[in-house]
Amino acid sequence: MRKQSIIKLLLISTGLISPGISSIADNLSDFQQWKKNETGSFQEYRDKRDKEFTHFLQSQWEEIQTFQGQVRDKSPKPVHIPTAPRLPSSNLPYHPTPAKVPAVTPLAPPATKVPGIIIKHPQGEKIDLDFYGQKLTFYYDSTLAVPLPRPINEKAISQIWSSMSKADFEGLLQQLKLQRAPLNLNDWGYALLTNQLAQKIFPQSRNNQAVFTWYLMTKAGYQARIAFDSNYVYLLMPSQQPLFATPYFTFNNVRYYALSFDGVKLKPNRIFTYKGDYPGASKALDMSLNKAINTSRQQKNRTLKFKYNGQTYQIKTGHDAQTIRYLSTYPQMDIAMYFTSTVNQTTAIPVLNQLKPVLKGKSEKEAVNLLLRFVQTSFKYKTDEQQFGLENYLFPEETLHYPYSDCEDRAVFFAWLVHNLLGLEVIGLDYPGHIAAAVKFNGDVPGDSVNLNGKKFVVADPTYVNANAGMTMPAYKNTTPEIIQF
Repeated sequence: MRKQSIIKLLLISTGLISPGISSIADNLSDFQQWKKNETGSFQEYRDKRDKEFTHFLQSQWEEIQTFQGQVRDKSPKPVHIPTAPRLPSSNLPYHPTPAKVPAVTPLAPPATKVPGIIIKHPQGEKIDLDFYGQKLTFYYDSTLAVPLPRPINEKAISQIWSSMSKADFEGLLQQLKLQRAPLNLNDWGYALLTNQLAQKIFPQSRNNQAVFTWYLMTKAGYQARIAFDSNYVYLLMPSQQPLFATPYFTFNNVRYYALSFDGVKLKPNRIFTYKGDYPGASKALDMSLNKAINTSRQQKNRTLKFKYNGQTYQIKTGHDAQTIRYLSTYPQMDIAMYFTSTVNQTTAIPVLNQLKPVLKGKSEKEAVNLLLRFVQTSFKYKTDEQQFGLENYLFPEETLHYPYSDCEDRAVFFAWLVHNLLGLEVIGLDYPGHIAAAVKFNGDVPGDSVNLNGKKFVVADPTYVNANAGMTMPAYKNTTPEIIQF
């Protein structure tokens, strides 16, 4: 150090470097030393956390009872839907309010290819992954792929955490995070991508897939726990929104759900798990579908026909098969989440653009009645039990894909149409075994209605065939529905 100072002093005295540059050099050297110290300190801190968590996993386990998943509505749905009678013309005065239909929206060409992440100096094993048609490449440290020791117990889990923590996981974690934006992933999409990577590394072992996903989700800052019984390992994660038909466990009044990413129904009974969380892992999954995933797009077309006031209409729709695959992985959620979900613009805009000229010049009431007829008669009706064998609420794009739909699917799709085409406020009406909608008109529209915060919402049932706004399905005429706000 003394020798370096003498050399620097000689350079300054001979004018080869200025005192200012010398000062910058000193500062740069100090910064590099600080950065090195900080990096070392963080590494020591991380190693300490992992070591403490490894010890924690060796002993802090307990057996708990699972709950097999909450049922949204136990009431049976109507198997056969009624057709509304023709009503005589009313002599009551009615002053129609013109509908405000937005202009046709130009459709931007879809970006079908997600830019790949450029790894300047790739290290480790290469993995090529097809994620809903997008070709992705990842590199990972092969020592991360630690097989789960047998038998499955707390010692095995602790051992695998310790082994994985000694590997270079940061590179893979960074690649996963960098792919979020171009793929347009929400929390569920990110978890799904992580799990599909795990499936690629451990194609024959669901247990190893669960452990690998648990480790990376935890390191990404999410609350995640692992649980096991004598044969299987389960990934447990909390959600900001309630999930249905999904087994769960409760810790400190927080539900941790046993997640399945491939549709396989998990049936854990009594399992072993731990109560603590990894330091810094505090995020619960946000299941909101407020962004449309970027896929490679596989266009599927469908023509929907309906009649209104003696005129026949044809609406040509297109939806993305890859998006349907993605949506099918979603756990069942509260009905309000479907009402607020985002529809891919390449699906939404063509449908909306075809309906806009049809609605132009009509009153709000006539426009709503036309949209009711579209949804009531363009889609064939079957209950979820009949079509899927279980309860399965559909997102709007799924309603365009599947051959059948039931009441909640139609209510969600109808509400989406009214909101985007007419700009009117819509709520859901939840009857025992049935979902309908209600619309707040700007003018006074006669018929059945509900009141919410001093606002009148007129019943609009997209399942009750040929029913107009203001008509309630006869079976629910004397039933007060719960209101679904979104």
